[in-house]
Amino acid sequence: MNRLNQEITMIAAVAEDNGLGLDNKLVWHIPRDLKHFKDSTHGHCIIMGRKTFESLPKALPHRKNIVLSRRKNIAYKDAVVVNSVEKAIEQTKPDPKPYIVGGGEIYELFMKYSSCIELTRIHHKFKSDTFFPKINLNKWEVVKRQDVKKSEVENYNYSFLTYKRKT
Repeated sequence: MNRLNQEITMIAAVAEDNGLGLDNKLVWHIPRDLKHFKDSTHGHCIIMGRKTFESLPKALPHRKNIVLSRRKNIAYKDAVVVNSVEKAIEQTKPDPKPYIVGGGEIYELFMKYSSCIELTRIHHKFKSDTFFPKINLNKWEVVKRQDVKKSEVENYNYSFLTYKRKT
């Protein structure tokens, strides 16, 4: 928990090599993972970088969209723009569980502030140019795991993993 008694949670889907995407796009389509993301973040604050926000068709509904950017004087409809990690966290009050939703640089910045990681590990490699930071298993432990097998509905084997920061 941070000083605001929040559980800052990073949520991401990553390939075997921690790849997040290519050319600011996801390179896989896993409907169950998208539903997991929507259900998890619904009603919460979500923090993302400018490029991630601009990759979306619009601000994600039923969430407070917070965009962290180094650029000054930018504004988006239905999103709050901030220029520092501290200001982004301040914008999440009083949400008890704000989510960090990407991209790679933003995950790296928030790694030390987060106490939970909700990771969908896709057991496949894809060409990627953006990556999730390496999870240090001396500091994090898997507390929950659900494996999903490839099927007619699912194109890949993958696992839903919940990591908690070790105390």
